[in-house]
Amino acid sequence: MTWEIKAGVMGKTSRMAAEYILSHFPKVQEDMTVDEYMQEGDQKREELFRKVEPMRGAAALVKGLYDAGIPIALATGSTYENFQYKTTHLPHIFSLFPPSCILTGDSPEVKPGRGKPQPDVFLAAAHSLGRDVGTAFECSEAQRVERSKGIVFEDARPGVMAGVAAGMNVIWVPDPELLALDPSANFGAKQVLAHLEEWNPKEWGLPPLEGFNHCPPGTDL
Repeated sequence: MTWEIKAGVMGKTSRMAAEYILSHFPKVQEDMTVDEYMQEGDQKREELFRKVEPMRGAAALVKGLYDAGIPIALATGSTYENFQYKTTHLPHIFSLFPPSCILTGDSPEVKPGRGKPQPDVFLAAAHSLGRDVGTAFECSEAQRVERSKGIVFEDARPGVMAGVAAGMNVIWVPDPELLALDPSANFGAKQVLAHLEEWNPKEWGLPPLEGFNHCPPGTDL
């Protein structure tokens, strides 16, 4: 799989991702349906996901926001089952998100076919935090202002577009291989960072976060 194909998969729901991948491999489609591909993929991912390590700075950032009392929610295109596979070995991060503030691609708050890059999952996440941000189809001026207070951290292009469509401030932390596909593109993100530790809470009106080490761009530990 090339990074161009992978870039089109990231952030999509499981079925949308499977359909997208198979569209690039017509010979595979002759021998395998989308459902069969998803079933076999789930078996492989269940094993591999449990070995995934968090992005640099992710654990400290989430804990810093949590300890500072800043409301946080999680919005993913993954199904709840895949979310469990990805996160059960990282309780020091994901136990800090209230269960009611974890939105997945198959959450009832997200209508089928309305996953990223549609804004619905981020708006649902904002609602879970008690914010009145309207819907993907209706938004008053007051709700638009409320949306503009939200900060979204994303690694995938569809997620960036979803956050931008939701009217929120997107911080994009792409894999270098993903960024290399189009180095000048930011898809509307307010910042593009090499890693999460480049993010400066002070620039967003937030206090220093305990345990979170801000490293200005170009600085390495």
